[in-house]
Amino acid sequence: MQTSISAIAPLRLTVCGIDELAGLSEARPTHVLSILDPDRAVPEAFGSYGEHERLELRFHDNIDPMPGQTMPMPDHVAALLAFGRDLMAEPPQDAHLLVHCHAGISRSTASMTLILAQQRPDLSAGAILAEVLRIREKAWPNLRMLEIGDGMLGRGGSFPEAAHAIYRHQLTIRPHLWEFMADLGRGRELARVPRPAIAS
Repeated sequence: MQTSISAIAPLRLTVCGIDELAGLSEARPTHVLSILDPDRAVPEAFGSYGEHERLELRFHDNIDPMPGQTMPMPDHVAALLAFGRDLMAEPPQDAHLLVHCHAGISRSTASMTLILAQQRPDLSAGAILAEVLRIREKAWPNLRMLEIGDGMLGRGGSFPEAAHAIYRHQLTIRPHLWEFMADLGRGRELARVPRPAIAS
């Protein structure tokens, strides 16, 4: 977990998972984007955060329809973009945006990517994803969320395209993720990435 002054936005940024929330009370997030599974209880850690603005969204971390799963939908992405737009329009002096999901890897990093993309239309998808990877070195942004947000922001498909470089990067250093993501039904994210060899 890393709290960082952003190189491309006028505030501090943090991406984390649920298990890391309790350790962030001293960091004093002013804005929290909380992405939870539909049946997950609200994390108790927020009670120690003091005054902050929080948007809670509930959907599962899938990229294609699966039985019993709530997919990321356009209204979810529109809501997180509105949250980011309001924050970036006039950020307070001590602005600190915390984005979390279950593990701080997929839904949260896709959300951070889209919020930064909205703020910096002058920057390429690759540059923005590089900043997200700097903030959260385990980033594997949810492809469906990037597809929806890319369309809303008029980015011409550049974010889904650039995401494949992130997936390749992660599989180079964490080859075990191939089987994990395949078992989760994330085949479209793996389709353009060579399957890594795993030493026995």
